Amino acid sequence: MNLSLFEAESPRTRLGARLRELAGEGIFFGTSSWKYEGWLGSIYSPERYSVRGRFSRKKFESECLAEYAETFPAVCGDFTFYQFPVADSWARLFGSAPASLQFAFKAPEEITVSTWPTHARYGARGGAENEWFLKAELLERAFLAPLAPYRERVAALILEFGAFPRQKFGSGTAFAQALEPFLDALPKGWRYAIEVRNPEFLEPAYFDALRARNVAHVFNAWTRMPPLEVQARIEEAFTADFLVTRALLRHGRAYADAVKKFEPYRAVQEPNPGAREGLKALVERARSKHQMAFVFVNNRLEGNAPGTIQAVAGVED
Repeated sequence: MNLSLFEAESPRTRLGARLRELAGEGIFFGTSSWKYEGWLGSIYSPERYSVRGRFSRKKFESECLAEYAETFPAVCGDFTFYQFPVADSWARLFGSAPASLQFAFKAPEEITVSTWPTHARYGARGGAENEWFLKAELLERAFLAPLAPYRERVAALILEFGAFPRQKFGSGTAFAQALEPFLDALPKGWRYAIEVRNPEFLEPAYFDALRARNVAHVFNAWTRMPPLEVQARIEEAFTADFLVTRALLRHGRAYADAVKKFEPYRAVQEPNPGAREGLKALVERARSKHQMAFVFVNNRLEGNAPGTIQAVAGVED
């Protein structure tokens, strides 16, 4: 991706115009997070974050969302997976962006992790069972209640479930049986979407549980899931009157390997034709059905999320 901010009509300007056009049809493109210095000079204007003639990371991280929204109509906040933001945090976040920007948020892992990973970040609870797994009461009290004042600006709430061992849930049927009472207990008025990392879950019982509650299956490109172009051909996977997709990783590639290969995410380094075709197919289906679609792309898919979106949206360099 070679975006110049100094052209009369830069690729960034053309991309923003195209994405606003699609948003007018209910198709919202965005990226996974937004604080990437590698996008300076393309999506972001370096001079906007200068203090006394030098780049200020603090200014950039606190203010760049407003400039992000000049190009993209939506964004996925991955940071909420690791915390329950308090009311003041929500106020600062929503106050830093125009009201037109649509947010998707991942629900905190306190809700979706069954057994805590044995990782240094989890300390003494590593390996222990999570007592709050699938507890709708905690999600409502600690997450949705503080977020409620901004409900109209929330595109979707994504519940991401990491890969479960077979002894926990050996099938989509077993997972659906645990999921159903949780979904039934969730407060109404939000768009919920479920993201799974077990390919064996993609069976009728799982899809039926979501469809019965108008909850979206997240079409996700991830290392052990079927590629996006394959998932897009599963008719049963369209479980709601809206669509959510997250293009995260090339099939078979570990997250850490993608970070090492692509940082600092300045340009597309490895185009993924299959994922692009899958994204296009999902978008075209949503358009044909006159449904809303929220399409989020991660830097780790090809090296530069804006460049991937530019290609999928059909914007030429």
